[in-house]
Amino acid sequence: MVSDELGLKLHDRATRGERLSAEEQAQLEAWYAVQDRAEMAHLDLTEPARDLSALQAQVDSATARVATISKQIQKLATVNAALRREISMLRR
Repeated sequence: MVSDELGLKLHDRATRGERLSAEEQAQLEAWYAVQDRAEMAHLDLTEPARDLSALQAQVDSATARVATISKQIQKLATVNAALRREISMLRR
């Protein structure tokens, strides 16, 4: 297991563009894996499939709302164009 101190040092070096040896890169990846597992446990993300389906449902819902609003905008644009024509005729 890679210590947090070593993991942080390797991460710092890697993000600054320094080359890591193959062993150091493996240690960094192992440290990242531990950090990812800890984060997932902290965020209670043990079931990503359930989360993905919920996110997909939200995306589908938002897409439907965007389509509805887009149709409303198109209808308003048509009404506005007709009103502009009518105003133009009345001004003449």
